[in-house]
Amino acid sequence: MPRIAYVNGRYLTHANAAVHVEDRGYQFGDGVYEVCEISRGFIIDLTGHLDRLGRSLSELSIEWPIARSALTVVMREVIRRNGVVDGLVYLQVTRGVAGRDHFFPAPDTRPSLVVTAKKIDPSFYARRAETGLKIVTVPENRWDRVDIKSVGLLPNVLAKQQAKTSGAHDAWFVDRDGFVTESASANAWIVTKDGVLVTRPAQHGILRGITRTTLFKVAEKLGMKIEERAFTVEEAKAAREAFVSSATTTAMPVVAIDGQPVANGHPGSITLSLRQAFFDVAEKTPA
Repeated sequence: MPRIAYVNGRYLTHANAAVHVEDRGYQFGDGVYEVCEISRGFIIDLTGHLDRLGRSLSELSIEWPIARSALTVVMREVIRRNGVVDGLVYLQVTRGVAGRDHFFPAPDTRPSLVVTAKKIDPSFYARRAETGLKIVTVPENRWDRVDIKSVGLLPNVLAKQQAKTSGAHDAWFVDRDGFVTESASANAWIVTKDGVLVTRPAQHGILRGITRTTLFKVAEKLGMKIEERAFTVEEAKAAREAFVSSATTTAMPVVAIDGQPVANGHPGSITLSLRQAFFDVAEKTPA
């Protein structure tokens, strides 16, 4: 069965799914996106993802391409047409198609909407959690508004490639003061020797992850304490555990940073317990 994408009102095969060459997402990176996990036939934390999509659109003065309720219908239809029970659904909204000009186009320019979905074998990430991730650190070189989930991800792409070239899985950005901001595609966490979860405050310097927010609820259910504060690379290397969180990884153990093992170099029990409890706590919307 061919994969199906939704592009501006039409359901198309991937081979025929395309946007105009002068779409502002292609020309300027002038757009935003969201990624939702699909697990056991449910869209995970849909409300949070759509709330954040609305905020990103508002921050960039882009209108919703269709009503929020209609977007949910489209997402479900794309998921259905692709037969996804476990996987991801991806949404992208740009400012639309207009002649190449840095100024915003005419107010009646319609935003572009693309929705895709794909299957992922849940055992893939389960196996990855058994071995954990290796991380490299890179200097923070992104624009200041990383709180907006924009499609302008070139620094993230370069950081990811640097990690891959170094034999690692992901990269952590480090600000000029030596504090970890987040990874190239996830929020960053550590666990102190006392078992306290630490993650950078989401007011500045990181994306307010939806999975990150749900993990606060998971931690509360499990009786774990969380501190929102910055932490250094050195503190992370000396931590009891480290992990990252995102819609694709949930809570994924980090076992090495810049070639140095974290603790014993194996996934930690606290991270794995958060991962195990996540589905029961997260919001679940039938796909």
